[in-house]
Amino acid sequence: MIRNILLAMLMTITTTAVKAQVFQFDEVSYSPEATTFKLFAPNDAKRVTLRIYHKGLEGRAVKTVKMSRTGDDLWSATVKGDLMGKFYTFDIGKGECPGVFAKAVGVNGRRGAIIDMSKTNPAGWEKDLRPVTKSPADLVIYEMHHRDFSIARKDARHPGKFLALTEPWAIDHLRSLGVNAIHILPSYDYGSVDETRLGDNKYNWGYDPVNYNVPEGGYSTDPYTPEVRIREFKEMVKALHDAGIRVILDVVYNHTYDIEHSNFQKTYPDYYYRKTANGQYSNGSGCGNETASEQPMMRRFMIESVKYWINEYHIDGFRFDLMGCHDIETMNEIRQTVDAMDPTIFIYGEGWSAGQCALPTEQLGMKANISKMPGIAAFSDEIRDALRGPFDDDTQGAFLAGVADNEESLKFGIAGAIAHPQVDMTKVNYSKEPWALEPTQMISYVSCHDDMCLADRLRASIPGITEDELIRLDLLAQTAVFTSQGVPFMLSGEELLRDKKGVHNSFESPDSINHLDWANKAKYPQVFEYYKSLIALRQHHPAFRLGNADLVRKHLEFLPAKRPTARRIDQPEQVVMYRLKNYAGRDDWRDIIVILNASREQQDLAIPEGDYTVVCRDGVINEAGLSKVKGNKVAVSPQSALILHN
Repeated sequence: MIRNILLAMLMTITTTAVKAQVFQFDEVSYSPEATTFKLFAPNDAKRVTLRIYHKGLEGRAVKTVKMSRTGDDLWSATVKGDLMGKFYTFDIGKGECPGVFAKAVGVNGRRGAIIDMSKTNPAGWEKDLRPVTKSPADLVIYEMHHRDFSIARKDARHPGKFLALTEPWAIDHLRSLGVNAIHILPSYDYGSVDETRLGDNKYNWGYDPVNYNVPEGGYSTDPYTPEVRIREFKEMVKALHDAGIRVILDVVYNHTYDIEHSNFQKTYPDYYYRKTANGQYSNGSGCGNETASEQPMMRRFMIESVKYWINEYHIDGFRFDLMGCHDIETMNEIRQTVDAMDPTIFIYGEGWSAGQCALPTEQLGMKANISKMPGIAAFSDEIRDALRGPFDDDTQGAFLAGVADNEESLKFGIAGAIAHPQVDMTKVNYSKEPWALEPTQMISYVSCHDDMCLADRLRASIPGITEDELIRLDLLAQTAVFTSQGVPFMLSGEELLRDKKGVHNSFESPDSINHLDWANKAKYPQVFEYYKSLIALRQHHPAFRLGNADLVRKHLEFLPAKRPTARRIDQPEQVVMYRLKNYAGRDDWRDIIVILNASREQQDLAIPEGDYTVVCRDGVINEAGLSKVKGNKVAVSPQSALILHN
């Protein structure tokens, strides 16, 4: 029903560049007797050529066919004979490419491949099930780069590959940690890594798309054989699903690797890109170009691409890179389309752009417009920077470094970016109005791939920091993240106290900078144990993940931090204190108090009268209890969290 409504809506749109009745991307319809190729290209193209090859790279075409225009902006050609295993390209005079919706490609993605997709399914694929998640609030997201995670692991059979995530050591680590969703950095076919020279240690995060709907060959064991990357990606998904872990794909529809060589530009010049009023290509992505999501066929491309990853690869969620470049209408149509397939599939993105977009800000998927996009979440730079300091100055600290006036921003993040009567929005760092309708529309985090990792940031912003202090503040930061009402998100390796040698933007740094040092798991066992216990604490006690704005306003109460003997309420800096009160849910912890003390001094604080069990103190978590507190006062150690329940 939703699909029919969407098609009806799109059919009403007209543009001078494309007739609205056409919703046909390049398509390959194979049979042993003949294969039909269709291409979305402009009516006025002088010549549209299809070429058939024996190989995915090099070699001359074995057949060249002139395609015929069979409809508005639709070209077609049928080639007789069995083309299984052959490769193809389209050419309208701008250079050869596999089209925009290739589903299989040869090495480096230069040519499309004709394969039988059903033969890429691993054993049991038809029985593969999406792990159950009742609410996005139940997710614990672990952001991972394939190469970082496994390249330095000594017992990895397939270091740096999709298959590494099928290996027992990897599954055991993730399950032990307790995460239930893996956010994999771009895993489609991207352009910056030469798949023919993988031994050269070339590294990139992958935010340079080429073929959006094909797995990256550099993460496969054989980039030359088209079926291999597809099968191995599916094996990875199935192994994670079998372990109860969802798979979230990082999608980068906002720009292409470049314009001149992109499949978009080669098949329909200037249709897919925005331009400024003076005719220049807009650069809201900061990468030299910006796609036009509002164009009917670009919008349709994004919708169909998301559907394809769900149907073919069983993907469970999508993280939209620079979502602030996409128009709100497109994002809402994607959400509605996905809802018709499975409403538990999670969608979130960066609620900003990297530059000025050609569309007005009020039409874009910015963080401030999240209330216009129900069911879609955005990262909170408020809680991130309240904890560790601003993105654009690595040396400037915040709450963790003892910098004043970050408490209100931290409280805003703890509440999940919703309207809360105890949060003074005039004191919040970046937003003067709440932007989330529900707490599940906010991603809570303190570090991710494209910035310093947490340990490096603490070292950069706190001169002379000791290792003990570093660990205390690291654990304190994540306590704020994982006890917030948003959806918690962590960078892989933080549980190992990873560092990246102080590099802020390591997108093309070598393995020596980006790899996870697995020796740290034995070197800092208290760090892994705390992360593991903190995640379990959140999962076991639903008051930390209420998932509903009204419930948060009802049960989350920020407490004034005052000394037991004080005659007036005194809110000391570097302390945030709150209570989750009277929430029975599925839990017998009726009142939970969380105190975050970033100061270098012990804080003696007043709490509501009660008989409490302490479950988190001095970097140790034990849900069975560490000690008892009776009365109305408690001592909180320096640079640490205290959690207790009544």
